[in-house]
Amino acid sequence: MVDYFLYNERLGIPIPYFHQDWDDYSKEIQQAVLFHWEKIRGRIPDRIAELEDHINSKQALLSNEENFNKSCELNSEIAELASIINDLWLWYRTHQDISEKIHM
Repeated sequence: MVDYFLYNERLGIPIPYFHQDWDDYSKEIQQAVLFHWEKIRGRIPDRIAELEDHINSKQALLSNEENFNKSCELNSEIAELASIINDLWLWYRTHQDISEKIHM
């Protein structure tokens, strides 16, 4: 499946990457890709929970931080983690219809 997915450092998961149009792949390849994606997709909520734990830790630090510059840095890090979570939910929801194709 290495040919059909690229690891995204920011998201922490492999995401689909195709070299040609989906319909140009054989049905067998499509089914294998869909099955692999469904396994990756199933791990997205765990990845989100991991990032939420990081956010909670940073928020705890932020609540006790008196240095303005450090507070700004923590806020920026929290915002970036929240953005990653948002993108992961988009991947999770946008490709929800793929799981329906697997079971057809």
